[in-house]
Amino acid sequence: MAGQINISEATRLVTDRELELTGFQEAAAFKPVCDFRNDFVMVYGTGDDRPDYIKSWVEKGYVPHFMTGIAWGGYQDFKDLNGNNIMSLAQTRADGTQWLHGKMTPYIVPSVEFADYICDKLEPIIDSGVKAIYLEEPEFWANAGFSDAFKREWRLFYDEPYERPGSSVDAQYKTNRLKYYLYQRAIRRVAEKSKEYALHKYGRELKIYVPTHSLINYTQWGIVSPQSSLIDSNVVDGCIAQIWTGTARTPNVYQGRLAERTFETAFLEYGVMQELVRGTGRKMWFLHDPIEDNPKHDWQDYRFNYKETLIASLLHPHIWRYEICPWPSRILTRKYPSNSQNASYIPDDYLTTLCIVFNQLRDMNQQEITWTNATKGIGVFIADSSMFQRAEPAESLAQINEKDPSKAGRKDIEHFSGFYGLTVPLVKLGIPVMPVQLDNAARFAGYLNDYKVLVLSYEFFKPQNPALNQAVAQWVANGGSLVYVGGDTDPFNQVSSWWNSGENSYKAPSQHLMQQLGLDKDAPTGEYEYGKGTVFIERCHPAHFTHSAAAGEKYINIIKPACKAAGLEWHENNFIQLRRGPYIIAACLDESVSDKPLELEGLFVDIFHHELPVLERVKIKPGSHSWLFDINKIKKDKAEPIASAARFESWEQSGSNVIFKLSCPENAKIVTRIYLPAKPVKMSIDDMAFSDYKWDEKSSTLFFESPDKPRQSIEINW
Repeated sequence: MAGQINISEATRLVTDRELELTGFQEAAAFKPVCDFRNDFVMVYGTGDDRPDYIKSWVEKGYVPHFMTGIAWGGYQDFKDLNGNNIMSLAQTRADGTQWLHGKMTPYIVPSVEFADYICDKLEPIIDSGVKAIYLEEPEFWANAGFSDAFKREWRLFYDEPYERPGSSVDAQYKTNRLKYYLYQRAIRRVAEKSKEYALHKYGRELKIYVPTHSLINYTQWGIVSPQSSLIDSNVVDGCIAQIWTGTARTPNVYQGRLAERTFETAFLEYGVMQELVRGTGRKMWFLHDPIEDNPKHDWQDYRFNYKETLIASLLHPHIWRYEICPWPSRILTRKYPSNSQNASYIPDDYLTTLCIVFNQLRDMNQQEITWTNATKGIGVFIADSSMFQRAEPAESLAQINEKDPSKAGRKDIEHFSGFYGLTVPLVKLGIPVMPVQLDNAARFAGYLNDYKVLVLSYEFFKPQNPALNQAVAQWVANGGSLVYVGGDTDPFNQVSSWWNSGENSYKAPSQHLMQQLGLDKDAPTGEYEYGKGTVFIERCHPAHFTHSAAAGEKYINIIKPACKAAGLEWHENNFIQLRRGPYIIAACLDESVSDKPLELEGLFVDIFHHELPVLERVKIKPGSHSWLFDINKIKKDKAEPIASAARFESWEQSGSNVIFKLSCPENAKIVTRIYLPAKPVKMSIDDMAFSDYKWDEKSSTLFFESPDKPRQSIEINW
């Protein structure tokens, strides 16, 4: 992929900032306390002081980027052609209330006027020399669509009178499809004009990125966003996957129990975002947040859930760029829980751990990728149209009989159980199942080739064109195993679309798929051959598999023969474990096949521990996670950095001598572990003799805590 580092020539953790491997966003000028020494900063907001903010970060060595909201922000000075302010563009619910992000800060219906207004706002930012602009969170609430601004857009797009959302499934679907288009249009317009401005005025190439929640989260939260259509546009250069505790702790149902499953949800969220850009050459950063938007949790909660999302992200090896946190000042300068008299600032050990993690994330572009005893090659389809079905007409829901396994009930729809019923049972068995973007299947030749078994249901989304069914059928003909789950009971089968218009008269898009697979359009539950592949049909709603342990087991008993037919070896574990070069990333799962801890033996450094201990045995309990550096993967003939709470700015080795420079945020404790071919005989920091270090003979590693200085130079002889 583009920007890949040559591992053989690089010194671990000594990286060029121009690679833009890690960054963060901040709505203020440079502060030493927020100086995490990462590659780039995304200065946030469109105030007149932002160019000065940008300059202050550039002076400290940061690559300058810029971020602003595309769906909401400080846009109170907006005026339309008739002199109306920004509130005239507010997204509006059926009862007339507006979706607000704050006072005079509405979620916006993105008109052409608004897009041009944003372009004007960005010109002084481009003048300041930024290399990239991020248009954050293009979001339109699924239960909105009742404002005058939206009615105008309906008439322009559909060339027909406005139809009230919710009056029918067709009207609701069309409403959300229009929202999807509006933000697609707005992003393209802003991106094209901004890129043209930068090139025409300065001869400079400007990158445009879109920070966005995952398709899974937007669907569950009832939000419409452009998602995979972003990669149709050659003016969008990539995305940030905005996944963090706040999204991943959204409860889902497994074995009949509604609960937060932060790790499993985050694993699926990061997975679908990896799939969004796979094979496109576009960049993707994974976001983590050491806290979250809700300030009422304590540090223990933040720390536990942060680790769950972090480990989930590291289990997706095709992404190695990261937004290390949003708002460093929010982490470092505020007390939590905000509603408690016992609120406290970030614990020292957690800050040290974060500094270690932030630096180590620049070393994740590893070429050796190995899964441990895993059934790899199973995918579950999801598509952008899942967002179109989240604000259902009341009469459609009222017709549903929740006792019928072929249908979904109100709670199933609310918790997005159609999707989770097909994915969580597999994750809980230690299977790294991937959410697969169906919309990409017809975009890229060979997109589905990495998969042996694919699971599909049109009960919670619809294919946007017949080419998608044709692509799936061709994949089966080439030898894949397709599991289709659904009873064609979804009310949104009734929407006016390609499968029931023109020469087509199918009652559901699955009927067209069945015919592409050489089957009767209403083929019953069973196993069928097609070409070199196999089709397995189960005529029940996928949400059914969340209702009980027995229902979940029924689903697994469908997947097992599909794997066998595809030649995929089946493994059940209570863990997911991946090696990325010298790193081992492991999650031991609760609610799984065993309560036995995952035990590892070797010689490891615990990256998520503030003292970077060397461990010969690691025991990971169910519900716990670990990120380890395998010392046995080090080349023994030279000194090498392992991990530090500071950034390795340079590393120069000559014979039995090494000199390196470290830098870190103000007030952070600097701990460092490095490998040396032999025990040191002399060490100095800033030309002052230093002997307060610990030598571990078994691992041949040196650990030391530096004096409290943000910048220092270390020399070691052995």
